[in-house]
Amino acid sequence: MQTVVGIFDNADQARQGAQQLKTAGFSLDDVDTISRDSKQGSNYYNNTGTNTEAVGDAAGRTSDSIGSFFHNLFGNDGDNANLYSHAARNSHSMVTVHCKTADHAQKAAEILDNVGAIDVNEKAGKTGYKGNASADTSTTGNNEMSAKVMEEKLQVGKQVEQTGGARLRSRIIERPVEASVRLREEHVNVERTPVNRPATDADFNAFKEGEIEVTERAERAVVGKEARVIEEVTLGKNVTEREQTIHETVRKTEVDVEQLGTKDVRNDKNANDRK
Repeated sequence: MQTVVGIFDNADQARQGAQQLKTAGFSLDDVDTISRDSKQGSNYYNNTGTNTEAVGDAAGRTSDSIGSFFHNLFGNDGDNANLYSHAARNSHSMVTVHCKTADHAQKAAEILDNVGAIDVNEKAGKTGYKGNASADTSTTGNNEMSAKVMEEKLQVGKQVEQTGGARLRSRIIERPVEASVRLREEHVNVERTPVNRPATDADFNAFKEGEIEVTERAERAVVGKEARVIEEVTLGKNVTEREQTIHETVRKTEVDVEQLGTKDVRNDKNANDRK
């Protein structure tokens, strides 16, 4: 279970944050909105009526309870607890969200930031807070301080994107063509030849009715078409691989340890004595 706290300078922003949390799917039983009572000074009252066991879940919570809440929330990190307590006491409203997962906590924090949750460090500076809390150090107990060392790692992945391609599209076109062919035709010729001679027996035998028929023939052009495959076009892919060197800059925190001696202190003291 993680608790996300948003601190606001006015109640309208806090109510808007609670409403957007509800719209985003957060249960109102996990969201608690409290505001400062302008008539009672440092007292806070719950204006959501939820069942959340968080700071301000009952009327009459005081600023001391605010401090207890943040000390319970941060545990051994007293500096940050004091920082947040100071910012809360100098603001008007707070929204606390109980989240079951880290993803829900991140989502809740983004929603509260978007509706105007204050920057705690900036708020502390404006109100003159002189605590030791900072974003880079934390208390580990036994009066020991630790500095966080952070380092960025380069992560290179791959994604596929279209860089080109080819498309086959077939269409039918028409073009005129010519071809020559020799055609044969028959024609009947009638010739009449004048004759003046005595008739013979053959002539008398042919001297009767009859028919003689001669037919004419002619060649005509006949057109036909034959479809033939003359070419095949095929699309294919060849896969090649290349190696690319990525040039980037990553950051890393370096912690320098400086030994503090007493020499400078003695010198300052002597200087004061000379004065």
